[in-house]
Formats: sequence, C-alpha cells, structure tokens
Amino acid sequence: MNSSPRSVCPVCLKAIPASHETVGNETFLVKTCPEHGEFRTVVWRGEPSFASWVRPKVPSGPKTPFTRVELGCPLDCGLCDAHRQHTCTALIEVTWRCDLGCPVCFASSGKAASPDPSLKDLGRLFDRVEVASGHCNIQLSGGEPTVREDLPEIIRLGKAKGFPFIQLNTNGLRLGRESGYAARLAEAGLDSVFLQFDGVRDPIYETLRGRALLKTKLQALDALAGAGVGVILVPTVVPGVNDRDLGEILRLGVERSPAVRGVHFQPVSYFGRYPKAPDDGERITLPEIMRGLETQTGGMLRAADFRPPGCEHALCSFHANYVVTETGGLTRLSSGGSCGCAPRPASEGADASKAFVKRQWAAPDSRLPMAFDAAPDDVAGGASEDALDVFIRRAATHTFAVSAMAFQDCWTLDLERLKGCCIHEVSPDGRLIPFCAYNLTSMGGETLYRGKCHEPVES
Repeated sequence: MNSSPRSVCPVCLKAIPASHETVGNETFLVKTCPEHGEFRTVVWRGEPSFASWVRPKVPSGPKTPFTRVELGCPLDCGLCDAHRQHTCTALIEVTWRCDLGCPVCFASSGKAASPDPSLKDLGRLFDRVEVASGHCNIQLSGGEPTVREDLPEIIRLGKAKGFPFIQLNTNGLRLGRESGYAARLAEAGLDSVFLQFDGVRDPIYETLRGRALLKTKLQALDALAGAGVGVILVPTVVPGVNDRDLGEILRLGVERSPAVRGVHFQPVSYFGRYPKAPDDGERITLPEIMRGLETQTGGMLRAADFRPPGCEHALCSFHANYVVTETGGLTRLSSGGSCGCAPRPASEGADASKAFVKRQWAAPDSRLPMAFDAAPDDVAGGASEDALDVFIRRAATHTFAVSAMAFQDCWTLDLERLKGCCIHEVSPDGRLIPFCAYNLTSMGGETLYRGKCHEPVES
C-alpha cells in the first residue's frame, strides 16, 4: 500500500495511506488507520474499466492561493499553493435555511440555521472569488436560496461584480408555486437553474425528500421555460430508490428540450452520522450509471459515448454532448478522438469547461455564440453538406448535455482527486475550499470545514 497519505480515516479524518485494488470488475479504495483499522469501499464497477478511465493533465494552480502548505492535504484548503486546478465554479451559500429536510443533503440544512449573510458579506465573497480565480462561473447555493426575499438583489450584485454566468442551485418549490418568481430572477440576470430532480414518480420524492413533489417540480420547469432560464436536471441516484429510473429522467429532459439543457446525475454520497459504514450495495458508481443509461433508454445513447472530464480529476465525472433531433432522439456530437495520450494543461480543460457551461447551461437565446469544432457522428462519417447545415441550425438551440459527478465522502475520499477539484465552496471567512473537503464528515458527523469558518473576511 502507498506509504504517503492518499485518503482519510472515516473515524478520525486523519490523512492515511490508501491504494486502489481491482478484483474482477470491481475496484476498491483500501486504507488502514493505525488507530481505527482497515476500510475497504467500492469506487468503480465494470466497464469502462477503472484503468482505462484516465485523462492526464498538466496542473494549473489557483490564480491567488490564500493558504500555504503546512499540515498537508486536506488540512490546508483555502486554496493552498499545492492545489492543482483553479476554480471553474465557485459555490456561494447565500443561506443555511431550507424548506425541505432531505436525508441526503450535503449541507445538513434547515436545522438551527445560522443567520443569513448580508449583502455586504456576500459582496466581499464575490470579491474574494475574483481575487482567487477571476470571473469564473458562480453557483448560488444553500440551504435553499429561494427562501431569501432578496435573491434577485444577490443575482444583480454578482452581475455588477463582473461575473458573466450565475446559476441557482434549488429544489424548485418556490419556482413552481409562485407565479412570476422565475421571471423576476431572469430579469435580475439569472442564467441557469440547477434543479433538484430525482425522478418522474412521487414515491421517489417521498423516500428522498420526505414528500410528494413531482407536480411542483414540473410546474417549476414550466415557469423557467416561460422565463427563458436554462435548466439542468440534477438527480441524486440512490440504489434501490431511483437507479432504475435513469432512462425516464433522461427522456423527460429530452422531451422538454430546449428549455432543459441537460441532466447531471449525482451518485449518492454519505455525509453526516454513519456509525456503521454504508454497505457497498448502497453505492452506485459512474460506470454503472453509464451502462444504466444505455440499457434504460433502449440505446438512445451508449455507455461508449461518455468521456472523462477535461477539468476535474478523471475519476470524478463523465460527460457526453448531444443534439436533440426533431423526432426526439439524440445525435451525439463527435468527441474529436480519444482522450488518452499526452497530458493536456489543466488550465485548458478548465477554460473549456467554463465556456461550455456558460454556452450550454443557459437558455438558447442567451447563450454565447457556438463554435462547432465537432460534427455529429454521421456527418463526420461523410454525410452531405446539407445535412451538416441542418445539424448546425438544430444545434444552435437543441444541444443537450448528459453528465455525472461522483462526490467523495470519508470512505471514498482520494486526495489525488481532491487536489484536482475545480468546484470550490466559498467559506464565510473567504477561503475557497474544494467541494468534497468542505462537505466532508467523519462517521460521527465531525466536519473539517463546514461550520468552522465563521468570521467574514475583510476586503
């Protein structure tokens, strides 16, 4: 086993050695804490193989590191000057209040919530992001941001600070229930909504969110479409709850294109108090989602379509881009070749990722002009120029992204992945902290960062 720290102990969160072990078609993260023993957790199942899923990159550090390497990863986040990827998306939590109490919440929101940060506080955080990373993409999160009455003012503040793409992470309840609310957010400059959307059946919501929510979710989609705000459906995928519903979620997104810009699946991670480690049967891995999408859509898309990310660490996510055809099918955009081979600069992947998000996740009429450097597979294979013209006209409005991201918990945390993270939480004290480090909890619910970064930063 590696002698250098590669993960953390799920009990005490100390950095410990770890290694990957592949047995048959399953790969496990195996680690041993001198005090608390061995832990073994599945992180990859089946094809594409764990060994093949690579995309080497040349590191690109933060524009302005706020912390130094002193204690070692993951204890120096801020970002430290050893971090290997600058910020693509900065998450600013505008409230810790919530109108739901989901058992799968990253933030443990809604319980004895602290007071909301003021507009002045949020202005300082926007400024810190600009110093750390320039005008990257912003996601307003929480808690549930729509519980704040001044959310339009927060959006305007971000735009006034020069951030070109602002997305809202929301459960959609207020958007679905309050007439005109989506339009108010659009008028303030909102570009996109990351909409919690776990399935097309109410029993799924009753299990994961505590109540039947499908009708309200669909009303939110209607409202956002009417307001011209692009939507990404974001299902949390839980084995035995909605892992057999991936195809139905995708079909609904395709049917509602171009208002729905894509689907972003998130395999469940385990945060909070778990005195007993989750069983491997309670986990679903990225390749299982890839193959499930192919099977459950009857081949509308294929597992072979998906590629590793160009920005974050290869083991964190997958993606593929399509055009929704006039008959409701999907035509994959050519990948432009395989991604294995020579390392590419991490900055190149980050820049491409930020540009893609701004272009793809906003509504069609407000997107940046598209650069067509990849034809659909049939055109790339020799279809006529007329077919390419038709495709380009369709792609101007009906591109559709399918992706997934596997967030890490205390059992699956890989410090090599963490060092390549490009999604950073902006803590109340103004540090930028990789998402999986900020939300990390031990088996007993102890955190490294969340709830421990209280003092607002001074400009």
